[in-house]
This record gives sequence, C-alpha cells and structure tokens, in this order.
Amino acid sequence: MTRIGIVARSHLREAMPHLAEIESWLENRGLDPLFETATAALMPARPARKVVDKPALVALVDLMVVLGGDGTLLSVADCAGAAGVDVPILGVNFGSLGFLTDAALGGRARVEERMMLRATTMRAGAVLPEHFALNDVVITKAARARMTDLSVSVGDEFVTRVKADGLIVATPTGSTAYNLAAGGPIVQPVVDAIVLTPIAPHVLTNRPIVIPASSLVRVQPQMNERDELYVTFDGQAGHQLEAGDEVRICCAERRVRLLRPSTRSYFELLRQKLKWNER
Repeated sequence: MTRIGIVARSHLREAMPHLAEIESWLENRGLDPLFETATAALMPARPARKVVDKPALVALVDLMVVLGGDGTLLSVADCAGAAGVDVPILGVNFGSLGFLTDAALGGRARVEERMMLRATTMRAGAVLPEHFALNDVVITKAARARMTDLSVSVGDEFVTRVKADGLIVATPTGSTAYNLAAGGPIVQPVVDAIVLTPIAPHVLTNRPIVIPASSLVRVQPQMNERDELYVTFDGQAGHQLEAGDEVRICCAERRVRLLRPSTRSYFELLRQKLKWNER
C-alpha cells in the first residue's frame, strides 16, 4: 500500500489535529496521503497537499482510512460500490488511530468482505440512476402521510402486500442497524442473504423474511398523486417515489472490503454492543 485516502466526518473540527498527525505519520513512512475535499477543509492550508472529491478518491488509493461514525463509513462504502472498486476500508476511532493504521499497513488486519445492495428505480419505462448500499434500502412514508401499501415480489413471484409505515431491505451487515430496531432478525455477515422487514406493520402477519442473496426484490408502491413515499439508500441518498414506480434491489456484483484489526469475534462484539448476559 502506497496511496492512502483519508476521510473524516463532515464539519468534525475535533478531527483537525488527528488529520495533521496522520498526514505526518504517513509521509514519514514514505506513503502518499490523499484527502477528501471536505476533510482537507478542516486542516490548515498546505499547497502540496493532494485533495480529491470522495467519489474519485476511492478509485485512486490502496486503502481508505475513515475517521467518524457509521454514517461516514457507509458513505465511503457506497462510493466504492458505485465506482466498482474493492479498496479496503479502515474505520478508526481517534484514540486508536496510530495503532489501527499501523496494523492495516503492516498486513496484520483481518479483511472482511461484506455484500452490498444495488438498487434502481424504474419510472415510466426509464431507469433512474442506480445506488449502492452496505446497510439497507428503505422505502417509507413522509411524517404525516398515511400508511404505505407496497406490493413485494421476489423475481417474478409475488410475495405479499406490505401495509406498514415502510419496508427495509437489508444486508447481513445492516441487519443490526435499522432492521434490528424494526424487529428484524440478526444475520451473521458471512451468510449470503437479504432481509425484508416491514416497519410497524398494520397487519400482524406481515413478518420479516430472509431470502437468498441471489434474489431480485421488486417493490411496487400502490399509491396515488397525494401519497408521499421515499426510497433511501443507507440514509445517505434517496428520492421521492411516484405512482407507477418500481424499486428493484439485488446483491451488488462487488463486495466491500472492511479491515478489522480487532481480534474479537462477531459474537463477542454482539454481546458487548447489545449488552447480552448483563442481567
């Protein structure tokens, strides 16, 4: 690894000293740091610094270092998916920045490949721009709108009409995010599966479904011009749906590579995060 991309959460002023530290740390080891545009804006100006927009940055580097929360990491993963690259992504906390980056560059970090979703919206015979999601694709109503009525098919086979506040289509990685809060199942990331979870269903028999990752999910909102429905991708992007639209969701061809320096297992992390066995 010689070229290292660096992204921090937008407007995170506390990151400034850490960004300068990692810039010096990398350069002292003969490595070439490239900063995302908004991240570079957090730092004192320096003419020699290399600055690139996030969508282009993921295709230019050998490793992405992400400083911030899950949202920042998701945005980088989605950019990597859209660019069709499998650059490794290292999410770090400020306090362990040096140790984790050193572990990644030294080849001591474990690489986990996570499936992503690719989603497109069909509208009046046209295809809207596709989006990628590491966690989930969510179809939901506006705050004061009536419940959604969604016709859900897997491939060419009709599955059910979901009458609820919305529908989550999640990856195993996303199963512990919004899906978990909505009562969906936890799916270990090594399992190739897609989870369909209704949000606050108005019919108690509408339950979460786990289907093979090879499936094509087709969601057709049953709506009129007064209804307000939206589709969002990892909570990072989205658009309003119109009557007659169809959202198509499938497993993306490429996977995201996440670097995990921690030696803790998946179930150890679950026990810690969900506080199992503490009562």
